[in-house]
Amino acid sequence: MSAIRFVSCLFLFCVLFSTSGYSRNVSSRPAVVNVGAIFTFESTIGRVAKISIQEAVKDVNANPSILHGTKLKIYMRNSNCSGFLGLAEALKFTENDVIAIIGPQSSVVAHIISHVANELQVPLLSFAATDPTLNSLQFPFFVRTTQSDSYQMAAISEVVDHYGWKQVTAIFIDNDYGRNGVSALGDRLSERRCRISYKVGIPPNSGVNRSDIMDILVKVALMESRVVIVHVDPDIGFEIFSVANHLEMMGNGWVWIATDWLLSVLDSASPLPSDTMDTMQGVLVLRQHTPDSDRKRAFSSRWHKLTGGSLGLHSYGLYAYDSVWLIAHALDAFFNQGGIISFSNDSRLPSGEGSSLHLEALSIFDDGKLLLNNILQSDLVGLTGRIKFGLDRSLILPAYDVVNVIGTGFRLIGYWSNYSGLSIMPPETLYTKPPNRSSANQKLYNVIWPGDTLITPRGWAFANNGRQLRIGVPIRVSFREFVSQVQGTDMFKGFCIDVFTAAVSLLPYPVQYQFIPFGGGKENPSYTELVNKITTGFFDAAVGDIAIVTNRTKTLDFTQPYVASGLVVVAPFRKLNSGAWAFLRPFSARMWIVTACFFLVIGLVVWILEHRINDEFRGPPKRQVITILWFSLSTLFFAHRENTMSTLARFVLLIWLFVVLIINSSYTASLTSIFTVQQLSSPIKGIESLKESDEPVGFQVGSFAEYYLSEEVGISKSRLVPLGSPEAYAKALQLGPEKGGVAAIVDELPYVELFLSRQCTFRIVGQEFTKSGWGFAFPRDSPLALDMSTAILALSENGDLQRIHDKWLTQSTCSSETSEIESNRLHLKSFGGLFLICGLACFISLLVHFFLITRQLHRSAPVESPSPGQGTSRSGRLHRLLSLMDEKAGQSKNAGKRRKLERSLSENDRDCEFGRNPMRKETERMARATSP
Repeated sequence: MSAIRFVSCLFLFCVLFSTSGYSRNVSSRPAVVNVGAIFTFESTIGRVAKISIQEAVKDVNANPSILHGTKLKIYMRNSNCSGFLGLAEALKFTENDVIAIIGPQSSVVAHIISHVANELQVPLLSFAATDPTLNSLQFPFFVRTTQSDSYQMAAISEVVDHYGWKQVTAIFIDNDYGRNGVSALGDRLSERRCRISYKVGIPPNSGVNRSDIMDILVKVALMESRVVIVHVDPDIGFEIFSVANHLEMMGNGWVWIATDWLLSVLDSASPLPSDTMDTMQGVLVLRQHTPDSDRKRAFSSRWHKLTGGSLGLHSYGLYAYDSVWLIAHALDAFFNQGGIISFSNDSRLPSGEGSSLHLEALSIFDDGKLLLNNILQSDLVGLTGRIKFGLDRSLILPAYDVVNVIGTGFRLIGYWSNYSGLSIMPPETLYTKPPNRSSANQKLYNVIWPGDTLITPRGWAFANNGRQLRIGVPIRVSFREFVSQVQGTDMFKGFCIDVFTAAVSLLPYPVQYQFIPFGGGKENPSYTELVNKITTGFFDAAVGDIAIVTNRTKTLDFTQPYVASGLVVVAPFRKLNSGAWAFLRPFSARMWIVTACFFLVIGLVVWILEHRINDEFRGPPKRQVITILWFSLSTLFFAHRENTMSTLARFVLLIWLFVVLIINSSYTASLTSIFTVQQLSSPIKGIESLKESDEPVGFQVGSFAEYYLSEEVGISKSRLVPLGSPEAYAKALQLGPEKGGVAAIVDELPYVELFLSRQCTFRIVGQEFTKSGWGFAFPRDSPLALDMSTAILALSENGDLQRIHDKWLTQSTCSSETSEIESNRLHLKSFGGLFLICGLACFISLLVHFFLITRQLHRSAPVESPSPGQGTSRSGRLHRLLSLMDEKAGQSKNAGKRRKLERSLSENDRDCEFGRNPMRKETERMARATSP
């Protein structure tokens, strides 16, 4: 039959395409339009898709409002999941003049047929090829009518991150579908600081048997990760679960996540045999989400009648159904735009002379691009929801169901959508709300995990491959109380080692490890080099007095700090004697000067405000100066005798007395401290004074202090002196910079505290200028770091951490007398606010006072005749102003009345000369009466 068909095809090609460039044209709305469909008939997806496509064609042809009399005719061909057969069958569609091809279901076949579709310009609508690399740039005529695995892997990565897992193992089928899907998974996981720690491919086409799968799973069981992603075909997938169950890998602590291949089987062939379901208990599965609707329920009921319940309907069947309707709507728009179904030979193909292939018979769909554009611009609602393509030609609003396999079936535990992430609400109900991807909004229902437990597995375990953790430990030559190697052995002891072993003992699982010495033993090793060996894989972790600094956290994970640390400055000190002038030490020089000035200013301001109305502030100049000085100084003891009558003066005095109270209290407290507490002094006040000086500074060999001082603080490396032991610290500080020593030493607080417990002639000066801590270092995203942090917190809460600290680090030999470095003097900035308030009060009061004086001056100013000299007028005003300020308030009023009468008399004199003032005598009498 194949030979007959082949001969028939050759005969048909020869008859129809005997002339190169011949074109076939069909009327604008033909009676029949041919559409091809290619997939694997006897597969989980193919059995359902075949019926779905046939029913969709029936529904389209029965609806005259779609194609207006034109009928669709479907030609189905079986690719049998083979790229070669798929190509051969796709080429046969040219003899049917198909305008579009539905399928294939396999991503491998889709890659091959897409090349044919590009050349023949026939749109290829795949309802099941999910390979993310099938994109429009390489295959412009490929249209994916289902969701890309890129979104499915995004959903899996969010599930992994939701449960706090950091590493996964991926098992995939080694073809385009599996490789590219896992590659997308790795990209999505890396966005969430997760990763695929181990992946293994399985050859396709049934090229493996049970023993091969067992070998693969044994390797998986030896890995650290206990989260396994299975992205394979159904036949291989069920065999994987069967072998995993046999190896007891489906129990407590394991997590299995299957992609949508599993639910395709469960939806279409459920219920499966109980022994098959028993191997998958607790597995998480994803499935393309299709919103519930009346049309979907009606079609499901119709499906049950068609199949008699022998074949279930899965999501790929729904997408296949919608693909037919998508072509129908696009064809209708195509015909409305004047599109014509016509085919032309490709002139690039060689002539068939001398060849039996007749490649020139392959024809190009002339208006294929127009039909493709109509497909991509379609916007309709199908059984799977809204069908609309985005800018990347993917269906908009991708979403997945998250399902938990339980018993003989499965249970929906939530949804994932690209819009709002994980949710227990259907995605279509969230599209009307603003997207919310906060961690608090990411929810799923409880999962029954493998082993029938509700406790979320931690997702990892120590690799059961016989290899112990290689933990690097520095060989210190100084401050050996923190960590040191037991001479002649590979064992270590010290504060850090005890904290580590105590934390490991609290872990809920055993940890096999061995300490690996790091360093030459002659000087402290470089801790930067130690932690770098973790990033290169030489060490699995590092234990010791390792500071948690920014540069290291970029490439490593650290535990919770078990010791608070930070850089401090250590310097020699000298005792301060009280001395004859000790009473001046509470205040700085500037503070003394400003305080004295304010005393004088306050006295002057009060005198100005009281001079006109208060007799106690009047009198000869010498007396007034003494009054000003006495009044201002007596306020220091609240002993001023002069009464204040002015409201403004009382306001100023009230604020000033409050300032004096604060100054008195501060001075008394500081002076008491000076006379009762042993005072220590050092020329170095802290890191700033070191930065400003040119004297040498010591640091511990191997510490990060060298980097910090040179790069962050800006101290020249030529000033930095490496010191290797506490004895070297003491000697360098005692010599000082003049004799080849150092002015100060910068080191971490735990070292300094241990050093000062034995060296009583040095002290910490200034404040701790960095804040950090010590922790144990692990590789990036190591789950052990999180568990160790929890254990360290438990040590801190139950008091064991403090007991370990007291065991190793409480060794003080210095006297217990209270000593402290010279306290900072009280500076002007400490009282700046008080002085500012007092100054503003004085300014405002004087401003109001002078305003009142000026207003009174204008009211009492004489009406003067015009004068040729302006300078005389100005000097007169100034003279009146000063006179008014110096006069007593009552006298100024009488003086005003007297000036008015004098002006009246002068006018009467002028009037008398002309005989016009009979009242002059009365005016003179009144003037004499008012004169003093």
